[in-house]
Amino acid sequence: MEIIIGIIILIFIIVLIQYNTLIKKRKIVEQELATIDVYLTQRFDLIPNLVECVKAYTKHESEIFKTITQMRTQYMNTKDLEEGKKLNNECNKLIAYIENYPDLKASEQYLLLQKKLSKIESQLQAARRLYNSAVTTYNTKISVVPINIIAKIFKFKEAKLFEIAESEVKENVNIELN
Repeated sequence: MEIIIGIIILIFIIVLIQYNTLIKKRKIVEQELATIDVYLTQRFDLIPNLVECVKAYTKHESEIFKTITQMRTQYMNTKDLEEGKKLNNECNKLIAYIENYPDLKASEQYLLLQKKLSKIESQLQAARRLYNSAVTTYNTKISVVPINIIAKIFKFKEAKLFEIAESEVKENVNIELN
């Protein structure tokens, strides 16, 4: 009788230890997923700033080039000397602007935002790897005998790996290229 009670207590202790191990593994998966969420939030907060910076910079450039292009077209159509002078003045302004401000603050800001985005993307990749590693460890743990029996009894479910959809990869590439 004492042997049976000893075996039951031993089985109970083994189940308890394995249950706690599964809980710890599941918590690690949850923690790694929360880390990914933090980096995604940072990326989503940074992208609008990056887009606005690029819009502001290209708006300024596009206005200058648009004005010069319109003036050039008008001059080529009319061959009016006054239009030619205006066009020349606008070109001189553009050249002076570029010469006086070779490192535009907007472009510096853009480069800074682009570097931040790149850093966040690297951190996000690392977080994805850690999460997927934790998921693989957890899923392996709940799949092996005899722990799989305990996992089924306590309804532990497999976690899903974090995979990037092909459309998300294309979207990220387009953001970096544009």
